[in-house]
Amino acid sequence: MSDIRDDVADGFEQIHGYAPLGIWSAPGRVNLIGEHTDYNQGFVLPFAINRRTVVALGARDDGLMRVASEFADEMAGMALTELEPSRLTGWSAYPLGVAWALGEAGADLSAVPGIDLYIESTVPVGAGLSSSAAIESAVAVALDEVWQLGLDRPTLARAGQLAENKAVGAPTGIMDQSASLLGRDDHAVFLDCRSLASELVPLGFAEAGLELLIIDTGVSHDHSTGGYADRRASCEAGAAVMGVASLRDLGVDDLPRARTLLDDETFRRVRHVVTENQRVLDTVRLLRTHGPTAIGELLDASHLSMRVDFEISVPQLDLAVETAQANGAIGARMTGGGFGGAAIALVAASGVSRVQVAIDGAFAEHGFGQPTMFTVSASGGARRDR
Repeated sequence: MSDIRDDVADGFEQIHGYAPLGIWSAPGRVNLIGEHTDYNQGFVLPFAINRRTVVALGARDDGLMRVASEFADEMAGMALTELEPSRLTGWSAYPLGVAWALGEAGADLSAVPGIDLYIESTVPVGAGLSSSAAIESAVAVALDEVWQLGLDRPTLARAGQLAENKAVGAPTGIMDQSASLLGRDDHAVFLDCRSLASELVPLGFAEAGLELLIIDTGVSHDHSTGGYADRRASCEAGAAVMGVASLRDLGVDDLPRARTLLDDETFRRVRHVVTENQRVLDTVRLLRTHGPTAIGELLDASHLSMRVDFEISVPQLDLAVETAQANGAIGARMTGGGFGGAAIALVAASGVSRVQVAIDGAFAEHGFGQPTMFTVSASGGARRDR
């Protein structure tokens, strides 16, 4: 972290011409299990990872907010009082959208100081590791402190989600921001997306001699376009036909009735969410009673459900999962919203190299671009670093 913090401080000073007030950071996240359950008010089990987005912030006296980053040539900004989702475009919609959302949460944007930001990140973009929530969460904790808002972490998570939904236009749930804000070393965040109640669940990967391998397929996805929104609409339609407020209100025992009432596609979408909620609960129970070596079958079943019922996998993700499973992984699944991104494999530490070599070979054999692979550990959430 020290290197990127130095880089961000230097980058801020080069662009804005003065030293920042402070430096804040927030992690990306891996979702261990619980995919597309969050916007259905269900259960998720993500954890923050040891790859972070770092934000340097300075205050202004003119009410402007200006944002710059390593991943864009231009600096963007406008008056805080003029922030509106319809006016925000491109990457800057993430940080500017958070400022707007904090205004919606009660901040008086006509009275707080203006802001200069500079952002760098080690969270891969488009890999399903929530680089967007890392930006939103780092900016949220920085603005909360500098503007002296005193908001709690669940409220900051809701502000990040609102920014993503309205300013960016991605209809995502609250899981990513919650994981980024609430994470702790060696723990997953068990989140009830209806009540926003959360519990920390010990993972114990290192103690069990395990590593979590990320396999970034290099197939980029974009949640603000069709497939994600279509799945969400199917879930809402299924809940309406079943007469419930959300699919959270259905259990596995309700699936036979759902099959008789729903068309085949909507039924399969509903079945994924209902069974995935149960898999999250089962994973939490097994982690607490038997440890991480016991959860492999649930990870495998989750991927099958996403491939067959929710239809959000792609050939590269399927190949990564199947190759990991065939080469000794305890369990493997795609992670994130789908249509690209990354898979995860829970692997004995001694077997990581074997799995990586096998996946590289399989991708080459199928003519796919070489994937990027690395292990991650569960990390602390958003914080001030300097």
